[in-house]
Amino acid sequence: KMTQQMRDLQLAQARKPPGPSSPNAAKRLYRNLSGKFRVNYTSFDEGSLAGRGEKEKLRKSYLFQSNAALFEAVELQDLDRVQDLLKQYSPEELDLNTPNSEGLLPLDIAIMTNNAPIARALLQAGAKESPHFVSLESRSLHLSTLVREAEQRVNELTAQVVNEAPSADCSEKEKQLKAWEWRYRLYKRMKAGFEHARVPDAPSNVHLSVASSSSVQVTFWEPLSVNSAVVTKYKVEWSCSPTFSPPLGEAVIDKLKNLHFTIRGLVSGTAYYVQVSAYNMKGWGPPQASVPPFAIPSNWREYDGRAPRRRGQAEALDHLLSQVKTVHQHCVCHEPCKNQPQSRKHSVSKSLKHLFHPGSKFLKTLKRGLYLTAIFYKDDNILVTHEDQIPVVEIDDTYSCLLMQDFLWFTKVSCMWDEILWLRQCVTVSQSSCSCILQTRFKMLLAISQMQGLLGIQDLGQVFFEPVKDKQGNILIVTLKEVKTNQTFESVRWVPICKLQTSRKSVSSPEEPTALDTLLISIQDKLAYHQRSSHALSSGLYLGYLKLCSAVDQIRVLVPEQLPNILCHVKIRSNPNISREEWEWLQKMVSVEEPVPAEPEAETSQNHLFQELQVAIKELMTLVNIPLQEAKDFRLYSQEVLDFGGQVSFLLLLPPSDDVCTAPGQNNPYTPRSGFLTLPLQIFELGEEG
Repeated sequence: KMTQQMRDLQLAQARKPPGPSSPNAAKRLYRNLSGKFRVNYTSFDEGSLAGRGEKEKLRKSYLFQSNAALFEAVELQDLDRVQDLLKQYSPEELDLNTPNSEGLLPLDIAIMTNNAPIARALLQAGAKESPHFVSLESRSLHLSTLVREAEQRVNELTAQVVNEAPSADCSEKEKQLKAWEWRYRLYKRMKAGFEHARVPDAPSNVHLSVASSSSVQVTFWEPLSVNSAVVTKYKVEWSCSPTFSPPLGEAVIDKLKNLHFTIRGLVSGTAYYVQVSAYNMKGWGPPQASVPPFAIPSNWREYDGRAPRRRGQAEALDHLLSQVKTVHQHCVCHEPCKNQPQSRKHSVSKSLKHLFHPGSKFLKTLKRGLYLTAIFYKDDNILVTHEDQIPVVEIDDTYSCLLMQDFLWFTKVSCMWDEILWLRQCVTVSQSSCSCILQTRFKMLLAISQMQGLLGIQDLGQVFFEPVKDKQGNILIVTLKEVKTNQTFESVRWVPICKLQTSRKSVSSPEEPTALDTLLISIQDKLAYHQRSSHALSSGLYLGYLKLCSAVDQIRVLVPEQLPNILCHVKIRSNPNISREEWEWLQKMVSVEEPVPAEPEAETSQNHLFQELQVAIKELMTLVNIPLQEAKDFRLYSQEVLDFGGQVSFLLLLPPSDDVCTAPGQNNPYTPRSGFLTLPLQIFELGEEG
C-alpha cells in the first residue's frame, strides 16, 4: 500500500498555489517530493526556543536536508555531488545507513541501478545495504511493491488531470504526475537491474603471505568481470585442509577501502589454506583459492633461533644511566644542592644563577667564535627575540674551528636535553685538568643551559646535520624544533618567516655573508629537512642501498633528501615479514657461486619474493643511477633482516666490497642523480634511532 506520507503529501500539494512551469519542473518537484518522502520537517516558532535548543533544531534540520540531498544525488546519478556530500559530512551526520520511508538506503539505489562508481564511493564511506532485504525473495517482493504503488499513483493522477478542467489545482497535479512518472521509471530500472544481475565472479589476484609466526595475510582484488552487480562484501575462509573440510574459520569484510585481511592466532609451523569469495545482491559467488595455496606462519629468526638484536638494550641503557647517576650523587659538584628546601623556588641549581644576570641575554651580532642558535617554528612562523633576531647564545668566543668530534658529541647531548644540569655538574669536576676538549664541551653545556633558561623550555629539538660557517670565523650550531601547540615562551615572540627574511638588514656583502645571514637565507631548506627527517615509512619490506664515503675526520652515508633518516630505498612489498622459508631460500641464493641462481618453484612464497626482488633491484639501480649490468656484482646482506619496530623491515643491497666506502680522492663512476645528500654516519644513526 502507499505510505501515509505520500497521501499527506498529496493533500499538501493540492493546497499549494500554482508555481511557474519549466522543462525542469518535474525534476524540481521530484527534489521537493524526495525530501518530504524521507523526513518529516517540524515547523517551530523560533522565538519560543532557548538559544541552545534552537541551534540544535536548526542543526538537525540542516542534517535532514543533507540526508535528502544525498538520496537525491544518488537517484539522479550525480557522482560529483555524492562525493562532495561524503567529504562534507560524516556518515552519522548523513544518516548513511538509516533506511528512508521506502525502506531503501543510498547504497541500495546505487547497486540496483548498477551505478558502480557511486556504489564504490558509498562503500568506502561505510555504507551498508538495507537490513529489510534478508533474502532474494524479500528484495524482489519489495521492489515489485514499489513499482506497483508508483504505477497506481501515476494512473490516479493521470485520470485526475484528464478529467479536471484547467485550474491551479490541475497544474499542481500535472507536476505531481511528472514526478511520479519519474519515480515509476526509477523503480522499474531498479527492479530490472536486480532481475538481470547474477552472483559475482571469484575475486582476482588472491595472494597469501606470512605476516608473522602466528598470522598470515591475504590480499585480493575485485572480480575481473564487470557484467555482474557491484560487490558489497567479501568472505575469507581458512582451513588446514585443501578441501576446506573441516573449515577452521571465516571472516566477512564489508569495509572495502583496503582489500586485505590478516588471520591471527594461528599455530607456527602449521600449513593453512585460504580462499576468498565475493558477495553482491544476488548472493555469494564461487571461492577463489590463494596463490600460493597455503602458508606456514613463521619468521626469519626461526631459521637459526636468533633473538632480536635490540631486545633489552633500551632497558640496559636506562639502568646504566641510573647507576652512573647514583655514583655521582655524592660528588663534590652536587654538594651545593644537598640541603636545599624542596620547593619550586629553589629547585634550580645555584650554578644557573648567572642565567638571570643582566648580562645573560641573546646576542644581536656575531664575533669570531662558536655559537648556538635555536629555531622554533610553527606553520609559517618562527620564534624571534624582541629585537627580531633568531635566538643566539655564545658557546666560546675563542673557538674558531669546530672539530667534528666536538660537534658529534653535541648531537649526542641533544638526546638528553632534560639532563643538561646534571651533565654540567659532572663535567665541572674534571675541568681542573685544563683539557681543551673538556673545557669546550663544558662551555657547550653552559650555552645549552643559557638557551633553555632564556627560552623557558628544556627541549631545544634536533641538531641540524652540519654547522653554519662563514669566512669571518663564525660557527653556528643549529637546533630545530616544530611547535604544534599554542606554546608560550619567554623573551621571544612569533613572526612570519617571510617578514623576518625581508626586514632583516644584512651587515655583510653578498659575496661573503655572515653565518647568521647564511642561516636566514637557507632557513626554509633547513625547516624542510627537519620535517622530512621526522617522516616515517609506511608498513612494508624495503630494499635499501648502503653507500658510504669517507673524509679525513668522518664517514658519510648516502640518503635521499625526501627521507634523510632512511637509506636510499625502494619498497618490495607491503608485508614486512620474511618467513623462515623465504629466509632459507635467500641464504641459499647468496651462498651459490653462480651470479643467477635457479628460479624457485612456481606458486611458492619464495618464487613471489624472487620476482619482487628482481623488480625492486631494477628500480633501485635506476634510482641511484647505476647501470643494471653492474648489479651482478652487488650482494644482499644475508646476516639479518633489519627490523624497525615490527612494521618496517629492510633487506640491504651492498656494492662490491671495495666500493662500499669511497675513499678521499677516489673517483665514483656512478654519481647519484639529484635528490640525494650525504650525512655524517653518526648523525644518520641518531636520526634512524629517533
